[in-house]
Amino acid sequence: MKLGLIGIGITQSRSPDLHRRLGKLTDIDTRYDLFDVSGVSDFSLLAHLERLRQEGYRGVNITYPFKEQALGLADHVGDSARRVGSTNTLLFESDGIRAENTDFTGFQSAWRFNFGEVAPGGVVQLGAGGVGRAVAHALAGLEAPWVAIFDTDRERAERLAEELRALGTDAMAIDRDGLAERLMSAEGVLNCSPIGHLDHPGCPLDVTLLRNEQWIFDAVYVPAETELLMAARQRGMTVFSGVDLFVFQGVDAFRWFAASSDAEARIAQQTPTLRAHYHRELIGKK
Repeated sequence: MKLGLIGIGITQSRSPDLHRRLGKLTDIDTRYDLFDVSGVSDFSLLAHLERLRQEGYRGVNITYPFKEQALGLADHVGDSARRVGSTNTLLFESDGIRAENTDFTGFQSAWRFNFGEVAPGGVVQLGAGGVGRAVAHALAGLEAPWVAIFDTDRERAERLAEELRALGTDAMAIDRDGLAERLMSAEGVLNCSPIGHLDHPGCPLDVTLLRNEQWIFDAVYVPAETELLMAARQRGMTVFSGVDLFVFQGVDAFRWFAASSDAEARIAQQTPTLRAHYHRELIGKK
């Protein structure tokens, strides 16, 4: 089964390793290639997808900055991708390209693995792009009472907040002045911006605004210990790592690629073990 990942700045991605491990668990000989198009000025996502399809690929994962563009190229859109308005998983099927969003389902699975049926509480989210859209919609599905969204593109944050309000979640776009105010009452804080990634180093907010009784999530997992999460651990906060999203979204994507009930059962049984492996490897924690 030939799979791949298309994006920018993905040379350090652990997705090839994860999908090969899942292939071994399910007795499916799996190849997973990285297509990093950094610096390619004339890159055409449509042409690239068509080439991969002709070469016999089963499907690809999609990451920054193509998640929303990829949705428009799909012939069939699954419920998760339709709700979020972007896709991170494309399947090449006999009747066209199918789009799913396993960032959405993966975040919810990762949340429940860590916190059970506990609701997230009111949250501040940084970033309203591809992964931010998926996480915000997942938070709504987990019954977060309110979501305050900050993005350097205010209009993008406003659109996402409007979508969440249409689903019954109290949501609002905030500016930098409103960020500090909302953080005072938030139970959780999420970084869904690229700030903290190897290609975008730094910390996305003033950590002195955080409180030790809050939980915090960082979608960045390369590196797994971002400046934000290291500061949060020092403050005694409950840390919800991007490694968990990486594992659970990847597991959900592989389920779609494999399309096998037998594979489904094996994957479900081994997911906790896979999670523990990547926590040890990437974070150095059990």
